[in-house]
Amino acid sequence: MDVHGLIDAAARGERPLVTLIVGSERLFIDRAVAALRRATVGDGDPWNEDLFSGKSTAAARVIDAARTLPMLGGMRFVLVRNIDEMADKELDGLVPYLNAPVDSACVVLTAEKLDGRAKLTKLAKQRGCFVEAQPLKIGMMREFLAREARRRQLTLHDAAAAAMVDAIGTDLSAVDDALERLSLYVGETQPITKEAVEACVSRVRVDTIWALVDAVGMRDRRAALKAASSLLRDREPPLRILAMLARQIRIVARMRDGLANGLSPQEATTAAGAPPFKARELGAAARRFAPEDLSRAFRVLAEADMIQKGGRPPPAIALENAILELTRPA
Repeated sequence: MDVHGLIDAAARGERPLVTLIVGSERLFIDRAVAALRRATVGDGDPWNEDLFSGKSTAAARVIDAARTLPMLGGMRFVLVRNIDEMADKELDGLVPYLNAPVDSACVVLTAEKLDGRAKLTKLAKQRGCFVEAQPLKIGMMREFLAREARRRQLTLHDAAAAAMVDAIGTDLSAVDDALERLSLYVGETQPITKEAVEACVSRVRVDTIWALVDAVGMRDRRAALKAASSLLRDREPPLRILAMLARQIRIVARMRDGLANGLSPQEATTAAGAPPFKARELGAAARRFAPEDLSRAFRVLAEADMIQKGGRPPPAIALENAILELTRPA
């Protein structure tokens, strides 16, 4: 089952006992997790829900949570994000549970990348509970936009779809937000035209995200905070800014890998999931981020995401703290 099939099945109330979702497309992962949560505990049930984050998580704690009897006859929802950050022995410690899951819990495990040779990965594939959530290539964006428009019962002109891809590229979080804005802009039952896209979706926001990425790469704290403030003034939610920043840094990481593997700048840009006109910009960003810088950035952003979703401190403060940490001198 692919991630879209998983989301559709969860919307029908189907909830696998265990699901391992692997990939770097955060929008798909978040939608799948949300759909499985709704299918299991509805709008939320703090008594029957447990959340863990990989690096500090022991397999025994996850298994204990899953095997705890649910309150009031419901089901338990157990989410473990970033299991790729768990110690190898703890990751292997989850294998026995996959072999004997309890029928009173829905356990969801997410990772950006897992070794295909790992015991957990092999077993998840054998049991049919392995789901990929990979980024879309630029050539797949028109189909994605058409599907998203249908889901919202919107009419999207071909020229409008092309303009959106040109302005946003493969940033699915930005696409999701843009369609919401466009639906409000054109009004109910009205089609989304190229003119509407040009009026409502500009390159400024995407360019500001790149300015933030560049400032983080150069550890220019002042420029980074200025870019973040600009986005906040445009009423971008702090959590979405974090998601967009993480998305762009993932693109930089894939660009770096592509160049290191001998691809041309244009080939590496396409492989990274960005439009061709970003080749020079991406190449410059890839040179600024060393592998250790990328690893550190992903760790800081993942921690900030957890903090923001916890609500303490306020989201804007959590975003600022993450930027301060990302731009801390080496």
